Amino acid sequence: MKWYQAGIFVFVLLIGAHRSFASGSLELAKDGRSDFSVYVDASSSQSVRAIADTLRRYIRNISGAQLAVIHELRKGGRQIVFEVGKSADQGLNIRELGSDGFRIKTDRSSLFITAQTERGIQNAIYTFLETYLGCRKYTPTVTVIPKQASIVLPGIDDTQVPPVKFRMQHFYEPSYAAWHKLDTHDNWGLFVHTFQTLVPPEKYFDEHPEYFTQLQGLRIDGGQLCLTNPDVFRIVVDELRMRMKENPQARFWSVSQNDTYCPCECDACRAIDRVEGSPAGSILSFVNRVADEFPDKTISTLAYQYSRAAPKNIKPRPNVNIMLCSIECNRSRPLADDPSSASFVKDVEDWCTLTNNIFLWDYVIQFRNLVSPFPNLRVLQPNIQFFVDNGITSIYEQGLPEMHGEFAELRIYLIAKLLWDPYIDIDSVMDDFLQGYYSSAAPYIRRYIDTMHDALEASGEDLLIYGYPSPSQDGYLSPTMMDTYNSLFDQAENAVKNESEYLFRVQTARLPLQFALLEQAKVYGTAARGCFIENNDGTLNVKPEMEALLATFVERCKRAGISKLWERGTSPDQYDAATRAFFDQSGITHLAKFKRVSLAEPASPKYHNGDESSLTNGLKGWDDYHMHWLGFEGEDMEATIDLGTVQTVTSISTDFLQDIESWVFMPLSVAFSISEDGRLYRTVGEVKNTVPTEKFGAVIAPFAIQFEPSNARFVRVRAVNMKTCPAWHKGAGGKAWIFIDEITVQ
Repeated sequence: MKWYQAGIFVFVLLIGAHRSFASGSLELAKDGRSDFSVYVDASSSQSVRAIADTLRRYIRNISGAQLAVIHELRKGGRQIVFEVGKSADQGLNIRELGSDGFRIKTDRSSLFITAQTERGIQNAIYTFLETYLGCRKYTPTVTVIPKQASIVLPGIDDTQVPPVKFRMQHFYEPSYAAWHKLDTHDNWGLFVHTFQTLVPPEKYFDEHPEYFTQLQGLRIDGGQLCLTNPDVFRIVVDELRMRMKENPQARFWSVSQNDTYCPCECDACRAIDRVEGSPAGSILSFVNRVADEFPDKTISTLAYQYSRAAPKNIKPRPNVNIMLCSIECNRSRPLADDPSSASFVKDVEDWCTLTNNIFLWDYVIQFRNLVSPFPNLRVLQPNIQFFVDNGITSIYEQGLPEMHGEFAELRIYLIAKLLWDPYIDIDSVMDDFLQGYYSSAAPYIRRYIDTMHDALEASGEDLLIYGYPSPSQDGYLSPTMMDTYNSLFDQAENAVKNESEYLFRVQTARLPLQFALLEQAKVYGTAARGCFIENNDGTLNVKPEMEALLATFVERCKRAGISKLWERGTSPDQYDAATRAFFDQSGITHLAKFKRVSLAEPASPKYHNGDESSLTNGLKGWDDYHMHWLGFEGEDMEATIDLGTVQTVTSISTDFLQDIESWVFMPLSVAFSISEDGRLYRTVGEVKNTVPTEKFGAVIAPFAIQFEPSNARFVRVRAVNMKTCPAWHKGAGGKAWIFIDEITVQ
């Protein structure tokens, strides 16, 4: 794919499924005047009149020409003719335009804008403004309207009918959505993860635990529903009937699994799933029965995580919608070409053989670290093409509801264009956006994008939506590449240094790179690119340039209106406080610092390479378990530190991390013991966990004891792992992790 040619940018994009140029041209305006009128049928709705006024307003803003509105066609007159639901061209079957499509056509004297629906007319106008008049809407607040006293149209015959009928992004702003032809879920009565809404456990579980998931012989209230229980079916149908009465305009109603795992394992549910080869079997069997109760509504359900694989025999009812989700997939390569996504590709194909009523839910940003490099722009087009080639006509690309995060404006813009026309020249679209949004900095931004994507492809790394920048420090975010990226941004900033608005946009685009530098510096510690300078006495000082980088990053995040750095929180101020706490707590001298550590069982090599010396290297971990933590999966942790000589010891402490979304829990208890000879150990204290197992988010808790001064050369810390995730957890039955960082001995 050709991505960049320096200095060449396409401004007017000619997008269309069936575009051609008719002979001749039309002079729509000359020297700020026009002899054209806008014809709107007198019976037209207020919406159509408003759309016509939009076109008149833009023509006036571009050229100064005022176009009158007429309600009677003038034979031989020069006019822009709005045709809704009908066409003067007998060769056009207007039904083929569908609800979204349109035709823009010129003849010798007139411009015809034709659609079957008001939505189609609106789509036609915004396409006309962009394709033929050079207007742009890069963001809700950045609109480009070229100024030219004369407007000359080429001969046009442009028919567009999008293959994707429902096109939605998580970001929604009315004017932007209208311009870019995006949909919303406003006509949904309930939208995903609705089992707990339809059958609330707080209402039913105490008296009727049989309504809910049976897991390992026990009923739990934090999983799913028992979908073979007849009372559950009755409650769901009654609840839907009541809600539909209250909201009769809503067409779509979701009856779908909660956002967790734990499908019911009772004999009846398991029997269906065993025959169907997937937990989707019991779900679809239930949802089909619900759909039969509401034949005039669409009942939607999820094919998500544990239920993603299609059943072998059961087919969805015609009014059942399957919401198929790609949450687990790698984003560094197109889905159809990526061996690690083969199971998802198969699921897409299997579901498409069962039904054509599929809503594809795709994910396009880095949710765990929103302001972090995420070079997935090259897979957007092939992935959407893959969906369309399989006959999928409803696509939701989930990002953020705000224009925050890495290249948010660009990514949202590209996706909008691809949802309308998956086969568009995406290189031209990107170049056009970059030139319009970043001005003279555009060539450097483009080189940055291309260079990072090239580096990711060369590295062979995966790109996951819950990833971190630190594991890629030997790949596409290596020191050499980071220096290259920084140089490109230095040039980009210099190119617009005297243009404050463009400079602000470039500096905002640089934030993910600065975040990666900060995160990597924490991992490097005292190394060349780390955040610390080590003093002769073992204490650490923060490098001034890291202090400055942190201050710049936080200030620019707030200036850009970025309210959170991950999907569920962490404001820039909170990030600042957590990073400064890491700075302050690291490098504290203590008796065990740099002393030899031995582990009874090795730590997982996935984190910090399993290097036991990280427990005494003086660097504290923080709420990212990738950084300075040792992990133990499904087993206890026992670490013994040799202080080198017998010394007086009065306290031992360490921290553990809990992050239940990643199956990381606090230990049940931590025991501390000491020995003078390494053979006989005396327990000096035990600390029970007090952090609630279900506490959400990343939590760091200290486990510490103080005791009477005692002689010891060896210090032992033993943490008891719960071994398996609790029954209510999405990973119930799977191995639980514990993560430990620096062991401090005083």
